[in-house]
Amino acid sequence: MPRPYASGVVAAPVEKVWAQLRAFNDLPSWHPALSRSELVEGVDGQVGAVRRLTMAAGGDPFDERLVTLDDTIRTFTYTFDGANPFGVRRYLSTVRVCPITDTGETFVEWWAEYDADAAQEEELNRTFADGVFATGIKELRDKLA
Repeated sequence: MPRPYASGVVAAPVEKVWAQLRAFNDLPSWHPALSRSELVEGVDGQVGAVRRLTMAAGGDPFDERLVTLDDTIRTFTYTFDGANPFGVRRYLSTVRVCPITDTGETFVEWWAEYDADAAQEEELNRTFADGVFATGIKELRDKLA
């Protein structure tokens, strides 16, 4: 099973980074690949919430459902809820933030596990790891620095 991964350091306190990430419906405010998010089910920041995302490059909107959220260990997991622009079947993505205690910065990790045709895995791994996760962490770093 593929597991694309990206990580980075954000020069901001963990509480500030977590507050930004925890706002499930606020993703387009810091991720350049997205132009819009609309909460279509549930309450923002609560398990079960569904956000409808629109890519900045166009295409059909797609939904993501928040499946876990833990403020104690500062992590959440979401999944595609229905059709998605990547054509993957099962998909779970997790974001986790941890304090870097000697500098006051924040370590951010973002990864996914998914099912897709074997011929698509290499391209999807690059798309998720670099285009989605690493790009998001860089933009989060720029926004919160």
